[in-house]
Amino acid sequence: MKTQRIKSNLLLLLTATIWGFAFVAQRVGGQYIGAFTFNAIRFAIGSISLIPLILFFNSSNKKNGHVKEFKEALLPGFIAGVFIFLGSSFQQIGITHTTAGKAAFITGLYIIIVPILGVFLKQRIGLNTWIGAVIAVLGLYFLCITDKLSISYGDFLELICAFFFAVQILLIDNFCKKVNNLKLAFLQFLVCSVLSLISALFVEKIAISSIMLAAVPILYGGILSSGVAYTLQIVAQKNAEPSQAAIIMSMESVFGSIGGILILNESLGSRGILGCILMLVGMLLAQFRIGKSDNSISESTNEKLKNENNYS
Repeated sequence: MKTQRIKSNLLLLLTATIWGFAFVAQRVGGQYIGAFTFNAIRFAIGSISLIPLILFFNSSNKKNGHVKEFKEALLPGFIAGVFIFLGSSFQQIGITHTTAGKAAFITGLYIIIVPILGVFLKQRIGLNTWIGAVIAVLGLYFLCITDKLSISYGDFLELICAFFFAVQILLIDNFCKKVNNLKLAFLQFLVCSVLSLISALFVEKIAISSIMLAAVPILYGGILSSGVAYTLQIVAQKNAEPSQAAIIMSMESVFGSIGGILILNESLGSRGILGCILMLVGMLLAQFRIGKSDNSISESTNEKLKNENNYS
Protein backbone atom coordinates (compact mmCIF):
# COMPACT_ATOMS: atom_id res chain seq x y z
CA MET A 1 0.00 0.00 0.00
CA LYS A 2 2.86 2.35 0.85
CA THR A 3 4.54 1.55 -2.47
CA GLN A 4 1.31 2.27 -4.34
CA ARG A 5 0.97 5.60 -2.54
CA ILE A 6 4.53 6.56 -3.47
CA LYS A 7 3.84 5.69 -7.12
CA SER A 8 0.63 7.71 -7.01
CA ASN A 9 2.43 10.70 -5.55
CA LEU A 10 5.07 10.48 -8.28
CA LEU A 11 2.36 10.36 -10.94
CA LEU A 12 0.71 13.42 -9.38
CA LEU A 13 4.07 15.19 -9.36
CA LEU A 14 4.43 14.39 -13.06
CA THR A 15 0.92 15.74 -13.62
CA ALA A 16 1.77 18.97 -11.79
CA THR A 17 4.92 19.24 -13.92
CA ILE A 18 2.95 18.90 -17.16
CA TRP A 19 0.40 21.48 -16.03
CA GLY A 20 3.14 23.82 -14.81
CA PHE A 21 5.03 23.75 -18.10
CA ALA A 22 1.73 24.40 -19.90
CA PHE A 23 2.17 28.05 -18.89
CA VAL A 24 5.29 28.10 -21.06
CA ALA A 25 3.35 26.55 -23.95
CA GLN A 26 0.63 29.18 -23.57
CA ARG A 27 3.11 32.03 -23.60
CA VAL A 28 4.90 30.70 -26.67
CA GLY A 29 1.63 30.01 -28.47
CA GLY A 30 0.43 33.52 -27.71
CA GLN A 31 3.30 34.91 -29.76
CA TYR A 32 1.80 33.48 -32.95
CA ILE A 33 -1.98 33.45 -32.61
CA GLY A 34 -4.67 35.28 -30.67
CA ALA A 35 -5.84 34.15 -27.25
CA PHE A 36 -9.30 33.08 -28.43
CA THR A 37 -7.95 31.14 -31.39
CA PHE A 38 -5.42 29.38 -29.17
CA ASN A 39 -8.06 28.39 -26.62
CA ALA A 40 -10.59 27.35 -29.28
CA ILE A 41 -8.23 24.80 -30.78
CA ARG A 42 -6.64 23.79 -27.51
CA PHE A 43 -9.89 23.01 -25.73
CA ALA A 44 -11.32 21.28 -28.80
CA ILE A 45 -8.34 18.92 -28.73
CA GLY A 46 -8.72 18.65 -24.96
CA SER A 47 -12.37 17.58 -25.21
CA ILE A 48 -11.55 15.05 -27.94
CA SER A 49 -8.71 13.64 -25.83
CA LEU A 50 -11.23 12.80 -23.09
CA ILE A 51 -13.35 10.58 -25.34
CA PRO A 52 -11.17 7.47 -24.79
CA LEU A 53 -11.43 8.04 -21.04
CA ILE A 54 -15.21 8.38 -21.26
CA LEU A 55 -15.43 5.10 -23.14
CA PHE A 56 -12.96 3.31 -20.84
CA PHE A 57 -14.47 4.55 -17.58
CA ASN A 58 -18.06 4.10 -18.70
CA SER A 59 -20.10 4.13 -15.49
CA SER A 60 -23.32 2.93 -17.13
CA ASN A 61 -23.88 -0.59 -18.45
CA LYS A 62 -27.37 0.21 -19.62
CA LYS A 63 -28.22 0.75 -23.25
CA ASN A 64 -28.26 4.46 -24.11
CA GLY A 65 -26.55 5.09 -20.76
CA HIS A 66 -24.10 7.52 -22.36
CA VAL A 67 -26.93 9.57 -23.88
CA LYS A 68 -28.72 9.86 -20.54
CA GLU A 69 -25.56 10.89 -18.70
CA PHE A 70 -24.72 13.45 -21.36
CA LYS A 71 -28.21 14.95 -21.06
CA GLU A 72 -27.85 15.17 -17.28
CA ALA A 73 -24.46 16.89 -17.64
CA LEU A 74 -25.53 19.24 -20.45
CA LEU A 75 -26.63 22.26 -18.39
CA PRO A 76 -23.93 21.91 -15.71
CA GLY A 77 -21.36 21.48 -18.48
CA PHE A 78 -22.54 24.64 -20.22
CA ILE A 79 -22.45 26.73 -17.03
CA ALA A 80 -19.02 25.44 -16.01
CA GLY A 81 -17.81 25.89 -19.59
CA VAL A 82 -18.76 29.57 -19.55
CA PHE A 83 -16.58 30.16 -16.50
CA ILE A 84 -13.70 28.14 -17.98
CA PHE A 85 -14.04 30.34 -21.06
CA LEU A 86 -13.88 33.50 -18.95
CA GLY A 87 -10.96 32.26 -16.84
CA SER A 88 -8.93 30.86 -19.72
CA SER A 89 -9.54 33.95 -21.87
CA PHE A 90 -8.24 36.33 -19.19
CA GLN A 91 -5.38 33.93 -18.52
CA GLN A 92 -4.28 33.59 -22.14
CA ILE A 93 -4.56 37.32 -22.87
CA GLY A 94 -2.76 38.15 -19.63
CA ILE A 95 0.08 35.70 -20.17
CA THR A 96 1.16 37.59 -23.29
CA HIS A 97 1.76 40.65 -21.08
CA THR A 98 3.53 38.95 -18.17
CA THR A 99 5.89 36.04 -17.53
CA ALA A 100 4.95 32.36 -17.38
CA GLY A 101 6.25 32.22 -13.79
CA LYS A 102 4.11 35.11 -12.62
CA ALA A 103 1.06 33.75 -14.43
CA ALA A 104 1.50 30.36 -12.76
CA PHE A 105 1.66 31.76 -9.23
CA ILE A 106 -1.12 34.31 -9.68
CA THR A 107 -3.43 31.71 -11.22
CA GLY A 108 -2.63 29.42 -8.29
CA LEU A 109 -4.33 31.90 -5.99
CA TYR A 110 -7.62 30.13 -6.79
CA ILE A 111 -6.56 27.82 -3.95
CA ILE A 112 -7.05 30.75 -1.58
CA ILE A 113 -10.01 32.36 -3.36
CA VAL A 114 -12.16 29.20 -3.40
CA PRO A 115 -12.72 28.93 0.37
CA ILE A 116 -13.07 32.69 0.77
CA LEU A 117 -15.88 32.68 -1.80
CA GLY A 118 -17.30 29.70 0.06
CA VAL A 119 -18.00 32.00 3.00
CA PHE A 120 -20.78 33.57 0.93
CA LEU A 121 -22.24 30.07 0.56
CA LYS A 122 -22.27 29.76 4.35
CA GLN A 123 -19.30 27.40 4.38
CA ARG A 124 -16.88 27.56 7.28
CA ILE A 125 -13.18 27.74 6.63
CA GLY A 126 -10.30 27.11 8.98
CA LEU A 127 -7.91 29.57 10.56
CA ASN A 128 -5.16 28.16 8.34
CA THR A 129 -6.93 29.46 5.23
CA TRP A 130 -7.14 33.01 6.59
CA ILE A 131 -3.48 32.95 7.60
CA GLY A 132 -2.54 31.44 4.24
CA ALA A 133 -4.55 34.12 2.44
CA VAL A 134 -2.75 36.92 4.26
CA ILE A 135 0.66 35.41 3.47
CA ALA A 136 -0.33 34.82 -0.17
CA VAL A 137 -1.55 38.40 -0.59
CA LEU A 138 1.73 39.63 0.90
CA GLY A 139 3.54 37.47 -1.62
CA LEU A 140 1.35 38.86 -4.40
CA TYR A 141 2.43 42.35 -3.34
CA PHE A 142 6.13 41.51 -3.66
CA LEU A 143 5.59 39.63 -6.93
CA CYS A 144 3.33 42.08 -8.77
CA ILE A 145 3.05 45.49 -7.11
CA THR A 146 5.63 47.99 -8.33
CA ASP A 147 7.35 50.71 -6.35
CA LYS A 148 4.67 53.08 -7.69
CA LEU A 149 2.00 50.88 -6.05
CA SER A 150 0.58 49.77 -9.38
CA ILE A 151 0.02 46.34 -10.94
CA SER A 152 0.82 45.50 -14.55
CA TYR A 153 -1.93 44.87 -17.09
CA GLY A 154 -0.97 41.22 -17.55
CA ASP A 155 -0.76 40.48 -13.83
CA PHE A 156 -4.16 42.10 -13.27
CA LEU A 157 -5.74 39.91 -15.96
CA GLU A 158 -4.21 36.81 -14.35
CA LEU A 159 -5.75 37.85 -11.03
CA ILE A 160 -9.20 38.11 -12.67
CA CYS A 161 -8.57 34.71 -14.23
CA ALA A 162 -7.92 33.18 -10.78
CA PHE A 163 -11.27 34.53 -9.59
CA PHE A 164 -13.22 32.98 -12.48
CA PHE A 165 -11.44 29.64 -12.02
CA ALA A 166 -12.33 29.74 -8.32
CA VAL A 167 -16.01 30.27 -9.15
CA GLN A 168 -15.84 27.43 -11.66
CA ILE A 169 -14.34 25.09 -9.04
CA LEU A 170 -17.19 25.88 -6.66
CA LEU A 171 -19.65 25.07 -9.44
CA ILE A 172 -17.88 21.78 -10.13
CA ASP A 173 -17.96 21.03 -6.41
CA ASN A 174 -21.75 21.13 -6.67
CA PHE A 175 -22.22 19.55 -10.11
CA CYS A 176 -19.85 16.60 -9.67
CA LYS A 177 -22.11 15.08 -7.04
CA LYS A 178 -25.00 14.97 -9.51
CA VAL A 179 -23.60 14.07 -12.93
CA ASN A 180 -20.91 11.92 -14.56
CA ASN A 181 -17.61 13.70 -13.99
CA LEU A 182 -15.87 12.81 -17.26
CA LYS A 183 -18.88 13.83 -19.33
CA LEU A 184 -19.06 17.06 -17.36
CA ALA A 185 -15.38 17.74 -18.12
CA PHE A 186 -15.89 16.90 -21.81
CA LEU A 187 -18.87 19.25 -22.15
CA GLN A 188 -17.26 22.16 -20.31
CA PHE A 189 -14.16 21.93 -22.52
CA LEU A 190 -16.37 21.76 -25.61
CA VAL A 191 -18.39 24.81 -24.53
CA CYS A 192 -15.20 26.74 -23.84
CA SER A 193 -13.87 25.81 -27.29
CA VAL A 194 -17.04 26.93 -29.07
CA LEU A 195 -17.26 30.25 -27.16
CA SER A 196 -13.56 30.88 -27.85
CA LEU A 197 -14.05 30.18 -31.57
CA ILE A 198 -17.02 32.56 -31.76
CA SER A 199 -14.98 35.26 -30.03
CA ALA A 200 -12.00 34.64 -32.32
CA LEU A 201 -14.16 35.06 -35.43
CA PHE A 202 -15.18 38.52 -34.24
CA VAL A 203 -11.96 39.97 -32.84
CA GLU A 204 -9.04 38.01 -34.30
CA LYS A 205 -7.60 37.15 -37.67
CA ILE A 206 -7.40 33.39 -37.99
CA ALA A 207 -4.62 32.22 -40.30
CA ILE A 208 -3.60 28.61 -40.92
CA SER A 209 0.05 29.64 -41.22
CA SER A 210 -0.02 31.20 -37.72
CA ILE A 211 -1.79 28.15 -36.29
CA MET A 212 0.93 25.91 -37.74
CA LEU A 213 3.61 28.03 -36.05
CA ALA A 214 1.80 27.55 -32.74
CA ALA A 215 1.10 23.85 -33.37
CA VAL A 216 3.47 22.48 -30.71
CA PRO A 217 2.16 24.70 -27.86
CA ILE A 218 -1.44 23.97 -28.92
CA LEU A 219 -0.86 20.23 -29.01
CA TYR A 220 0.91 20.39 -25.65
CA GLY A 221 -2.04 22.19 -24.10
CA GLY A 222 -4.65 20.02 -25.79
CA ILE A 223 -3.11 16.56 -25.55
CA LEU A 224 -0.54 16.56 -22.74
CA SER A 225 -2.18 19.09 -20.41
CA SER A 226 -5.67 17.65 -20.94
CA GLY A 227 -5.69 14.03 -22.07
CA VAL A 228 -2.39 12.69 -20.72
CA ALA A 229 -2.27 14.67 -17.46
CA TYR A 230 -5.96 14.03 -16.80
CA THR A 231 -5.42 10.27 -17.25
CA LEU A 232 -2.39 10.29 -14.95
CA GLN A 233 -4.38 12.19 -12.36
CA ILE A 234 -7.30 9.74 -12.45
CA VAL A 235 -4.98 6.76 -12.06
CA ALA A 236 -2.92 8.41 -9.32
CA GLN A 237 -5.85 9.64 -7.22
CA LYS A 238 -7.08 6.09 -6.65
CA ASN A 239 -4.31 5.42 -4.13
CA ALA A 240 -3.23 8.93 -3.16
CA GLU A 241 -3.90 10.62 0.16
CA PRO A 242 -6.21 13.61 -0.63
CA SER A 243 -4.27 16.11 1.47
CA GLN A 244 -0.95 14.96 0.01
CA ALA A 245 -2.41 15.11 -3.50
CA ALA A 246 -3.55 18.71 -2.99
CA ILE A 247 -0.12 19.74 -1.73
CA ILE A 248 1.68 18.03 -4.63
CA MET A 249 -0.62 19.64 -7.18
CA SER A 250 0.13 23.04 -5.63
CA MET A 251 3.65 22.58 -7.02
CA GLU A 252 2.20 23.36 -10.45
CA SER A 253 3.01 27.02 -9.83
CA VAL A 254 6.61 26.18 -9.04
CA PHE A 255 7.03 24.14 -12.21
CA GLY A 256 5.45 26.97 -14.22
CA SER A 257 8.09 29.33 -12.85
CA ILE A 258 10.89 26.81 -13.45
CA GLY A 259 9.72 26.34 -17.03
CA GLY A 260 9.74 30.09 -17.60
CA ILE A 261 13.30 30.36 -16.29
CA LEU A 262 14.71 27.33 -18.15
CA ILE A 263 12.92 27.66 -21.49
CA LEU A 264 12.02 31.34 -21.81
CA ASN A 265 14.98 32.76 -19.86
CA GLU A 266 12.62 34.68 -17.59
CA SER A 267 13.89 36.38 -14.46
CA LEU A 268 11.79 37.20 -11.42
CA GLY A 269 14.43 39.10 -9.48
CA SER A 270 14.95 38.87 -5.71
CA ARG A 271 11.68 40.70 -4.98
CA GLY A 272 9.74 38.38 -7.29
CA ILE A 273 11.35 35.26 -5.84
CA LEU A 274 10.42 36.41 -2.32
CA GLY A 275 6.86 36.96 -3.53
CA CYS A 276 6.70 33.47 -5.06
CA ILE A 277 8.00 31.87 -1.87
CA LEU A 278 5.42 33.70 0.26
CA MET A 279 2.61 32.80 -2.13
CA LEU A 280 3.65 29.14 -2.15
CA VAL A 281 3.81 29.10 1.66
CA GLY A 282 0.35 30.66 1.81
CA MET A 283 -1.10 28.16 -0.66
CA LEU A 284 0.48 25.20 1.12
CA LEU A 285 -0.61 26.44 4.54
CA ALA A 286 -4.17 26.61 3.25
CA GLN A 287 -4.03 22.83 2.65
CA PHE A 288 -3.73 22.06 6.37
CA ARG A 289 -6.51 22.23 8.92
CA ILE A 290 -6.14 24.14 12.16
CA GLY A 291 -9.16 23.52 14.30
CA LYS A 292 -12.57 22.35 13.09
CA SER A 293 -14.16 23.40 9.83
CA ASP A 294 -17.02 22.09 7.74
CA ASN A 295 -15.20 22.83 4.56
CA SER A 296 -11.51 23.16 3.78
CA ILE A 297 -9.44 24.35 0.91
CA SER A 298 -8.00 20.89 0.45
CA GLU A 299 -11.50 19.52 -0.10
CA SER A 300 -12.29 22.13 -2.71
CA THR A 301 -8.94 21.66 -4.40
CA ASN A 302 -9.41 17.92 -4.56
CA GLU A 303 -12.80 18.37 -6.21
CA LYS A 304 -10.89 20.17 -8.94
CA LEU A 305 -8.34 17.36 -9.10
CA LYS A 306 -11.05 14.74 -9.38
CA ASN A 307 -13.21 16.41 -11.98
CA GLU A 308 -11.16 18.50 -14.36
CA ASN A 309 -7.69 19.22 -15.57
CA ASN A 310 -5.81 22.44 -14.93
CA TYR A 311 -6.79 24.94 -17.58
CA SER A 312 -3.32 26.33 -17.92
